[in-house]
Amino acid sequence: MTRSPFHRIDRYIFGQLALSLVLVTFGLVALVWLTQSLRFIQIIINRGLSPVVFVKLTLMLVPSFAATMLPITCFIVVVFVYARLSGDRELTVMRSVGLSDLALARPALLLAALVVAICYWLNISLVPESLAAFRGYQYEIRNQIAAFLLEPGVFTPVSGNLTVYVQSRDQQGGLQGILIEDNRQNGQSATILARSGQLEIAPQGPVVILYDGSREQVDPRTARLDVLTFHRNIVNLAETAKTAAADNTDSASEPLSALLDPDNSVTGAERAKWLVEGQRRLSAPLTAMSFTLIGLLAVLGGKFRRHGGLLRPLGAVTVVTVLVAAGLGVNNFAARGQGLLPLIWVATLSPGIIAGVLLFTPRRYAPSRLSANRAIG
Repeated sequence: MTRSPFHRIDRYIFGQLALSLVLVTFGLVALVWLTQSLRFIQIIINRGLSPVVFVKLTLMLVPSFAATMLPITCFIVVVFVYARLSGDRELTVMRSVGLSDLALARPALLLAALVVAICYWLNISLVPESLAAFRGYQYEIRNQIAAFLLEPGVFTPVSGNLTVYVQSRDQQGGLQGILIEDNRQNGQSATILARSGQLEIAPQGPVVILYDGSREQVDPRTARLDVLTFHRNIVNLAETAKTAAADNTDSASEPLSALLDPDNSVTGAERAKWLVEGQRRLSAPLTAMSFTLIGLLAVLGGKFRRHGGLLRPLGAVTVVTVLVAAGLGVNNFAARGQGLLPLIWVATLSPGIIAGVLLFTPRRYAPSRLSANRAIG
């Protein structure tokens, strides 16, 4: 019977924390999604893609935004909710009935544990899969959809080193008056002219079949202009296999097992980046617990103040901001050598351990209760 009030208090505080976390996380993720999505609007405007493609492409980035924002939003809602409870004297009443700092912090610690679990699921499973799907979908748009949107009378950059101009085209993919500037072969520029052509899709990507044309290229050894005439020629408009392979080696879209044990094809600085990414995925979710303990120390620690105070919460915000920046710096340092990888875990765990020791040491209970009882009395 004596424990039921405490359970009700736990549910009361946890309900406010959980609702605030959902609202704040949704708002911040939506804001970040909106700002990051602005760079994809050019695809809609220049390539004529539908809004459905735009939404599908950008939504694949949401899991990575959520995984980054959740530890920060957990800290924000803990500080906000507990500061409001303190300002409304609710914490004073709770302390007056015998609740310790550990009991008051229990709902926040439970919320932080749930956030840690969610972040592990995001970092290990959902984020790599969504980023891999994003890169594959982006590659498909760049190599296939864009090629079918060649506008007559416009120099269309199909990729970074391939530009196509057509004088006219019909609905069946027939082209007239074709000029292609191709710089994909070791930086050697080739100009291809053709009287007509046909745009088609092939397993390796979109291709254009050229008729009655010529290929002009300067020989780098003799500096002479070589002109090759043809009756029929095929030009692949997709990116080269080398570029596609480079896109697929991005560590952000690789599974955790590949990051912790890279194969022999990943060497040097790239291998160090993979190892750092693997350690980051394992350690980053734990920052939610560390940030929560820092927030709890700010709102529950220290001497009781009848009218609350903003100094400690502002100090906690400053500390967390510094820790986020320091985490980025530690990742950069760790990428320079495998011997520095433990620094990632030190930067993640040590702030939470220090805050927990300062908050939950037994010496804090008596003064807190005494001050609270005096305030009630």
